[in-house]
Parts: sequence; C-alpha cells; structure tokens
Amino acid sequence: MSREHENSGKAPRAGAHEEGADESVELGAGGGSKWIPGPLLDSGGRVSAEALERAIAASEEGEEDESVRTVRFRLLRNLDKRLDKYLCDRISFMSRNQLQKLITDGGVTVNGRAPKASTKLNGGDIVEVVVPPPPPTEIQPEDIPLEVLYEDGHLIVINKHPDILVHPARSHNKGTMVNALAFHFRERSKLGGALSSVGKDLARPGVVHRLDRNTSGVIVFAKTEEAHWKLGHSFEHRRVDKRYIAVVQGVVEPAMDVIDLPLGPHPSREKGYREKYVVRHDELGKPSVTIYRVRETYRIQGSGRVAEGQRGQGIAPAAANAGWKSPTQPATSRAKAATDMDAGYSLVELELKTGRTHQIRVHLSHLGWPIVGDDMYGGKPYADAAGNVLIVRQALHACILGFTHPITNEKMQFTAPLRGDMAALVRDLRAKHVTERPETPGATVDLERAVGRSVG
Repeated sequence: MSREHENSGKAPRAGAHEEGADESVELGAGGGSKWIPGPLLDSGGRVSAEALERAIAASEEGEEDESVRTVRFRLLRNLDKRLDKYLCDRISFMSRNQLQKLITDGGVTVNGRAPKASTKLNGGDIVEVVVPPPPPTEIQPEDIPLEVLYEDGHLIVINKHPDILVHPARSHNKGTMVNALAFHFRERSKLGGALSSVGKDLARPGVVHRLDRNTSGVIVFAKTEEAHWKLGHSFEHRRVDKRYIAVVQGVVEPAMDVIDLPLGPHPSREKGYREKYVVRHDELGKPSVTIYRVRETYRIQGSGRVAEGQRGQGIAPAAANAGWKSPTQPATSRAKAATDMDAGYSLVELELKTGRTHQIRVHLSHLGWPIVGDDMYGGKPYADAAGNVLIVRQALHACILGFTHPITNEKMQFTAPLRGDMAALVRDLRAKHVTERPETPGATVDLERAVGRSVG
C-alpha cells in the first residue's frame, strides 16, 4: 500500500469554507510511515499554527524532520484557482509572496511534481506542502555584541559579524541580530527606541534588507515606521549604493566586467540543492546584473599553500550546479579561469545592480571564480603556510552602503572595515604572495580604510 493511503487520518471537512465540500485532507507525520495522531487543521480546513508548533515540539528531530510538517490536500473536483491563491486559503499565517517562494524553493508538489505558483488545480490532484514553522512574533532580547557604525532616532547601521542570522527563521528563534538589537535598545543605546513594527508579524521588525548568515558587513535597520517604508522604497527602486568585497579563487581577468546572467532556483528539489541558485536561461531565470572590479591579485610564488584537497582542482564554470546546464546556456570565454586557481587569488569589488538571492556567489562561481570558503558554490577553505585554516565561510563582505536618510534627506555612506577571519585571509595573501593592484575605473571602496595597508 502506498504511503499516501497507509493508515491515513482524515481531517474534518471544512464546513463553511468555500472548497470544504470538494476536497479531502491527509496529513503526513514523523518517521515516514507513521501518522500524526490528530489533524494539523482547524475547523475551517486551514493549517493551524498552534497545532504545527506542537507537532514540531513533539518530534524527536524537530524542524529537520520534514514529514512532521507535511500536509496533503486531495481535490475532489476542479477548482478555478491558482495554486498560490489556493494555499493562501489553507495557510493563513503565510503571505502570498512567502507561499510563492515556498513553491519556487521546492516546498510544494502537485501529483509528485514541482509546480509553478500559477498552476491551476484539477479534480484528483494531490497537493503536498512541507509547511515552514510559523515564525515567533515576540522577540526576546539577548546580550549579543554588536558593532554599531551609526545610530539616530530613525535608524541604526551595524557592521554585521559572520555566523549570525539577521532575523528569526524556522527553528532559529534566538541568537539573531534582531534579538541583539532588542537588547541593545533596552540596555545600551543612549537614544533608546525600538525596531520598527513593520514586519513584526513575521518576526522581522525593522528589517529593511538582509545579508546571508555567513556574509559580514554593513546593514541598516529602521527604528520607525516612516523610516522603514522610505528605506524600503529606496532599496526597491535601486537608489542605494551597495559595494561588496570578496576574495575569490583564481586570478580574475579581465580586471573589470559586467556579469549579466539570469538567476533562478536549482532545478533539483532534492535536499541540499533546493536552497541553491543557478544561471538559468529559461522562464525561471530572473535578470541579474553584477559589476566586478579587481582591486588586488595575489599570485602564488610557492611560499603559501592551499587547503587540503584544493590544489590542482579547478572549478569549472557552473561546477556548483551539479552538472546541470540551462537549455540555452552560452559558452563563456572565461572558462580558462577555472584552470588558474593554483595561480593565485583575487580581491574583487562588486557592485550590485539587482538583488537576487546568492547573486554574487552564483555569478562568480559560474564563471570559474568561486569565493574562498563558499562550499555551497565550489569554494574551498584557505590555510596558511603552517596549515592553519584561516577561513571556512564565504569570504564575502558588504563593505559600503550609501543611501539618502529617509527623514533628513542627508546623503549618507558607511564603510564597514574587515574584521576577524577575512582580515586574516587578506593579510596572509598579501604577506605570502606577489600583490598587484590593477586600475579599475568606478571603484569606490577605499582599501586603506576598509582593508588597511596590512590588515593588521
């Protein structure tokens, strides 16, 4: 007997809900072949956030056991409704945008296949959803160090450390920058205040933009609703100057170029791939533009060494995409860069013209220059001459953030200097290898200020 029908527990029909008489509901549970003793739905046929939280808490493996969070809907007749709109009716604590992202990221299947948000549902369809845990709405203050670059009554700018989430997500309800800021405003700030209430219902109060967990650098949070909406508008309409610096494997040539390659989700929805993005020349690829400028190159002269397993293993373009190529993917003239990894490394300044997820990491890896330490996209950890690994996360730092103050209209620009592991990486590269500094018009990062002459 198939898992879909084995010992299935039927949820109550939805009564007054508009599709309630036209579908049945089956609920998956932990362990793969067992079933949760009780529905995750309320009397209206909607996923209950409270029941979901109880089920997750009762699971031995918690959030990692996806079957605890799996809900199946079997439709008994055709519904003239898109998949994303249908799910809005069933999972009320998620917005339509969030549900569309869940569909794109592989958290939803229709008849066992990856659908689109616009997929129309028919009678007999089985919709399976791995429901994300509802985010907590109450933020607990935590005493976590913050490096404040600027603060006033409307906003606060931070030099983010690596290995910290910006806001609570899934099972990570503590230890985030939002928790740290709640403590900062209560205990340390002379200006006081709190984060903007915008986004509070999603546990993202004050969050205007985000950085990946292991990306360090400058980030701004809003303290008032007016500042939040105006800053958000500036980011949405690309009126913000964002400059990153990264250390990549290989000597990058030419010294300046525009990477104009569309990005979309990895086609595999298997665990380990669904979080990744790739270059896609199909309808799922979104326009993505990155300008890179090489600021320093480090040519190996034999005094330094590459971490174990790195030497002689060039990363071919799109190597991080598990061999997949988009239907019309063009050949790149930069493929030779993949063979240059042993020749050295490059310090690259990056200017974003779009803001796609993992944009810098995917663009650079696709062209054969993975970021040092970025194991998701083919990067390797870096070890010094003594064999000490200096960095294991992606060597990517948000260095400059420039914007117009949302209240005073003052032009503001902040530079977040390198700290810790990435500073040690640049220091070692400069000390052990021949450093060259090509001319790159349009570069704005002041290396002496951001990186230092010796990063010491």
